[in-house]
Amino acid sequence: MDTPQAQWFAMRDLRRPNARLTAFAELTAAGFETFTPLKWVLSRRQGKTERRQVPVIPDLLFVRSTRADLDPVVSRHPTLQYRYIRGAQATPMTVPPTDMERFIQAVTTAPDTRYYLPDEITPAMIGSRVRIVGGPMDNHIGNLLYIRGSRVKRLIVQIPGLITAAVQVSPTALQLLP
Repeated sequence: MDTPQAQWFAMRDLRRPNARLTAFAELTAAGFETFTPLKWVLSRRQGKTERRQVPVIPDLLFVRSTRADLDPVVSRHPTLQYRYIRGAQATPMTVPPTDMERFIQAVTTAPDTRYYLPDEITPAMIGSRVRIVGGPMDNHIGNLLYIRGSRVKRLIVQIPGLITAAVQVSPTALQLLP
């Protein structure tokens, strides 16, 4: 009998943003591989301004595991839930491993990442199809984000239906594709 492969599950963490222990931290401590897109913000704590990272979408996190290993954790914590595919009866949303690894690599290596919800990227904003040559994102293929007046080239990297990131790339590392 085949053992199930670990998958990237899209999850919801419904705990308060100021909770002492988030599901992300708890799952990481329990040995699960987790990822949540983060952004830098300035906040005031005890009269001091500090720069810290917070989730881009407060309730979104990704967990790499098998369903059999993750189900007991989800059943113990009512604030941790699977995200389900619309129209599919109780089918948790999963992300293919290659798409997830590509997304993680892009957003963690790029110096400046902008995040968008799927509805925010219009067809008019999708530019030329390119391949990245050299650097940590070598051989990534995607479309450039077109924003009028912007001098920075950004590559669109997305997890369909959940989140889109636009990562800054060097114009010298771009190869136009037909």
